[in-house]
Amino acid sequence: RCLSDWSSDVCSSDLLVVAGAYFRWYGPRVRAPLAGGRTMLAVMPFENLTGDAGQEYFSDGLTEEMIAQLGGLDPDHMGVIARTSVMHYKHSQEPLQQIGRELGVQYVLEGSVRRDSDEVRIAAKLIQIRDQTQLWSRQYDRQPKDLLVLQSEIAREICDELQSALGEHKTVAAVAQPSLSPQAYEAYNLYLKGQYFWNKRTSESLRQAIDYYQQAIAKDPNDARAYAGLADCYALIGIFRGAPAGKFAPQARAAALRALQLDDKLPEAHTAFALIVQNFEYDWQTSEKEFKRAIELNPNYATAHHWYAEHLAWRGDFDNALRESEQARQLDPLSLIIAADNGAILYYARQYDKAIAQFNGVHEMDPNFSRAAIIFQSYIEKGMFTEAEAFVNVRADSAWGWSNIAYTYGRAGKRPEAERALQKVLEFNRREPVDPILIVEAYIGTGDADQAMAWLEKAYAQRSNALTGLKVDPVYDLLRGDVRFQNLVRRVGLGQ
Repeated sequence: RCLSDWSSDVCSSDLLVVAGAYFRWYGPRVRAPLAGGRTMLAVMPFENLTGDAGQEYFSDGLTEEMIAQLGGLDPDHMGVIARTSVMHYKHSQEPLQQIGRELGVQYVLEGSVRRDSDEVRIAAKLIQIRDQTQLWSRQYDRQPKDLLVLQSEIAREICDELQSALGEHKTVAAVAQPSLSPQAYEAYNLYLKGQYFWNKRTSESLRQAIDYYQQAIAKDPNDARAYAGLADCYALIGIFRGAPAGKFAPQARAAALRALQLDDKLPEAHTAFALIVQNFEYDWQTSEKEFKRAIELNPNYATAHHWYAEHLAWRGDFDNALRESEQARQLDPLSLIIAADNGAILYYARQYDKAIAQFNGVHEMDPNFSRAAIIFQSYIEKGMFTEAEAFVNVRADSAWGWSNIAYTYGRAGKRPEAERALQKVLEFNRREPVDPILIVEAYIGTGDADQAMAWLEKAYAQRSNALTGLKVDPVYDLLRGDVRFQNLVRRVGLGQ
């Protein structure tokens, strides 16, 4: 079902292929600014000029920090493109005009970083896309412990420069941030390493991210952002490991609550907590409140819009879900997971042709992107079983893959093939327990409603996050008339 952040946002395809697919997907046009006429800015990946590839985490972290600083500075007037999309241009030579078209921005910030043990040198320049005018440039030499203050200073100067260029003269004051103590700077450095691995979104990279976040917390127990990062990792790692999703729920919840206790104005903490109480506790009211609070704190936080769109879709509010998904897409236009989850929302809304078109757009950008593989479910609902089988047959190497095969062949009327695939899923589960929802899907494919309901109850007992789709996922249509299923939907909080 719709599992948040199913796979890596990082596209491994050649950037020219990505750009070509982008234009087929969205069309060769400059997209309008976000609602309210906000100016759009992209912070391009800061160039690592240290000569040490091991410092990539630092330049990438600086890019992400600048995005966060600028995104929260004046969100009513300035939208900032998210990290996922700008990282597509790392080490690339695309002309600025092309970048402006693909990201829908009017301005870009370019920068570079050099560092040694005693000093960091950051060069930055602000460029207007329309005529390639360099509006502002500065070079900064600072001690590493002053980095957060420096980021705040750069963000304020850029915002002031943009307002001047647009004929507005209001000065936006940056939030004052103290210099870091040596110990706090070590924690910040470890946090950046955690972010670097978190953004890779693999089972192993999430494990590494958890390790770095925990090291950061050991250095600075008051590091709210490290706790928020830890919460995100624990919320998703079960999915990537194929383990029962609720296994890491207690650690995820504890980390999110500690982040909120330390800084209740941190949007990442509210977003993490919203996801956790939704996925593992089925507390839809608290989740709604937390998502809205995160977006209020930072309207430029694409992940909050993305996950809130899923939240709305699972509750059946498809119009608002698609609006939130579009907000996320505008803030992170090259994110594969945002695009794929937009397709999932269309599938839940039973707009199968649109869902198929969206998933195909993602496949053009990265044929191996796992989340878009759920296109097979839209093909099944359209009766296009040959196309569905082509997608599932190449994934017969995991419990998830065999579950998809059992469901597909069962819906296609090929009962013996579905039964054989079901046995494969059960073999995987005997070797190492899998999320019960995979077995549920296989039994639905074979038409065994009683066994499907029995395994749904096991999924509920384990607090499987896949149950969030019970109300809207067409997979469960076989069971909708069953009183037991209706009761389960109510227990999951989706009965209204």
